[in-house]
Amino acid sequence: MSIDISDLGPLAVLAGEWEGEKGLDAAPGDDRVSSADSAFRERIVFEPIGCVSNHDQVLHGLRYSLTAWRLGETDAFHQETGYWHWDPFARTVMRSFVVPRGYAVLAGGSAEPDAGEFELTAELGSRTFGICSNPFLDKEFQTVRFEMRVTILGPNVFSYDQDTVIRIRGREELFHHRDSNTLQRA
Repeated sequence: MSIDISDLGPLAVLAGEWEGEKGLDAAPGDDRVSSADSAFRERIVFEPIGCVSNHDQVLHGLRYSLTAWRLGETDAFHQETGYWHWDPFARTVMRSFVVPRGYAVLAGGSAEPDAGEFELTAELGSRTFGICSNPFLDKEFQTVRFEMRVTILGPNVFSYDQDTVIRIRGREELFHHRDSNTLQRA
């Protein structure tokens, strides 16, 4: 089966393997009050899956897997897997992913087919672009919002900045768990 990646709209450039060596992760510290900032490297693989049709809806997608390691460590501290989709009729980019800690997100946003930058969001309780967590995470580290900006910097480089807004039990203000990186085509 031949897959035309030009059908992926703004996601077409992402098809392939990517590596980033200078990521920054600002996560909650063990004390739930401080931020535990750490540098990381990551690898993302985007595989075209072709057209996904469901009645009148036609999506074009990428299956992806992401693994991240703190600099100087050999064991991964983060993994996720999921899909990115382009809906050319609704001009919508979507990302659905799961993290093995019991957390799933479906985020989306508007984009033009040739967009060099786009944003995705998800909200806790949304019936369309939402967040679902296991009982422990929902009680202790409840994600209330997810935001991500992707910027295509060229055919072989892109960057992202994401903010996972968390309500941490015992903490009055919301915590902004931020991740960012610039990745090069491997």
